[in-house]
Amino acid sequence: MNRIQTKLQENKKLLSIYFTAGYPSLNDTATIIQNLEKSGVDMIEIGLPFSDPLADGPTIQASSTQALKNGMTTEVLFNQIKDIRKTVSIPLIIMGYFNPMLQYGVEAFCKKCEEIGIDGLIIPDLPVDVYNDQYKATFEKYGLINVFLITPQTSAERINFIDSISNGFIYMVSSASVTGSQSGFGDEQTQYFKRIADMKLKNPQVIGFGISDSTTFNQATQYAKGAIIGSAFIKFLSNNSVSDISKFITFIR
Repeated sequence: MNRIQTKLQENKKLLSIYFTAGYPSLNDTATIIQNLEKSGVDMIEIGLPFSDPLADGPTIQASSTQALKNGMTTEVLFNQIKDIRKTVSIPLIIMGYFNPMLQYGVEAFCKKCEEIGIDGLIIPDLPVDVYNDQYKATFEKYGLINVFLITPQTSAERINFIDSISNGFIYMVSSASVTGSQSGFGDEQTQYFKRIADMKLKNPQVIGFGISDSTTFNQATQYAKGAIIGSAFIKFLSNNSVSDISKFITFIR
């Protein structure tokens, strides 16, 4: 069983943290992953920086720009985390855009992920139909779970199709905007969370975008299996040492 699937079976609300590989400094990647696990995080999303990140808000865009300036590439990331499974056991997911994966070669990318111990991929700009028709068999060959995003605008028909071809969790985008933290969720978002929960999908949902503190984490996980924090964590890294990561996680939990 994939580590993501195993983690989803645990009787707890899951905290997943996103960070941009190569930020704040090029060689911080492995240390951040190790410190996040030590701090009690359940899953980690490793962001592969890209020059045109369509779904990312200003905080993550700025971190991607800096990581690229620092020299982060797909090959550098793979080299940085090639031995990560010697020290880290929680699920690791690479989140990135399809172009760098296409340039690397989709099968070569998936094969490398399997060798390193990556459990899944989140690719916001890979259409679900294209994945299902052209790449699903390759992902499955290398034991990778592909995580799809849904938004408040995604139709019930589309959500059910995504659910039918998924075998991990569904990434539930909290709003129709880009990533970024906020102070709380309004009635409209809460109704959306409840509507999806009431669909009784076979795959659990994890909510992302707008989770920044214990309040928004608890609001989100009232209706979902877990929540993802990205921008708020990157802001923390911008102003604190990577050795202080446990302070941020304690603030959330």
